[in-house]
Amino acid sequence: MYAWIFRHLPGPLWVRILTAIALLAGALVLMVRYLFPWLSDLTTFTDTTIGLLLT
Repeated sequence: MYAWIFRHLPGPLWVRILTAIALLAGALVLMVRYLFPWLSDLTTFTDTTIGLLLT
């Protein structure tokens, strides 16, 4: 899949590398900004029961 995307990017090799880095950085920003906060609301990883057991 990644090879197919890389082959279809325009320009010489160095332009394709820069474009691929920019696309990866953009995807990471979108995930950190929107996806991960949305997922954290759906999970219970931050709910702890240690305080209830000690009291």
